Amino acid sequence: MARPRKIDRDQILDAAETLVRSRGAAGLTIDAVARACGITKGGVQYSFATKDALIDAMFARWDREYDRRFEARAGADAAPPERIRAHVHAMQEIDEVSMTKAASLMAALLQTPEHLASTRAWYAARLAGLDTTTPEGRRARLAFLACEGAFMLRYLRFMEMDDAEWQAIFADITAMLDEDL
Repeated sequence: MARPRKIDRDQILDAAETLVRSRGAAGLTIDAVARACGITKGGVQYSFATKDALIDAMFARWDREYDRRFEARAGADAAPPERIRAHVHAMQEIDEVSMTKAASLMAALLQTPEHLASTRAWYAARLAGLDTTTPEGRRARLAFLACEGAFMLRYLRFMEMDDAEWQAIFADITAMLDEDL
């Protein structure tokens, strides 16, 4: 009797991310992921019961990678302006593959109200406690929005931006954050 093939959740997530990057959110189906992995549709559903569960796992994996970079910069008890600074640096230093994954996931996530709600909550948490009545707080908010705008423009392919321009933009954002130091 043949031993059952072990299903690798990370392999399934890798295939799903590749599909979203190459075909867009509409290309992400349980069947397409199964074909890409060389397993049955039931094998994918054994690991991730639904497409939503698969998307949730994709986002959770990317979020863990981002949180690791963010926490390395911010630490556990950073003040709101320092959290913004850590976010800017985490986004500036992220590699092309991770950024493309993030943009692809966002495109997939925003198709459903529950995913939109979690994304809104993530953004609200990033800006929580920021005192926008102060110049420092306003600069931090503006830096955050500039960072996110640059991300969206580059990785959703709305604007061509090479690495040198990316770094120059983030140098400007960082300079704005450091203006009062």
